[in-house]
Amino acid sequence: MKDYHINIFYSDEDEGYIADIPDLAQCSAFGATPEEALREITAVKAAWLAAAHEQNKPIPRPQYKPVLYQVIA
Repeated sequence: MKDYHINIFYSDEDEGYIADIPDLAQCSAFGATPEEALREITAVKAAWLAAAHEQNKPIPRPQYKPVLYQVIA
């Protein structure tokens, strides 16, 4: 099974990095560095999945595919 896509981006407003998983509603984390945001979202994802399982809520399959652009010079 493929894993969930993780977005990591810098937020000027938060003055740090935000990581989110588009397939899991409200699953996001903050870090001072991209690496920290990735560590945090990994823990948040595990907690999100455990809570959904415990509450017998449906767990979406990974489906998100980012749009990638190629710049041609």
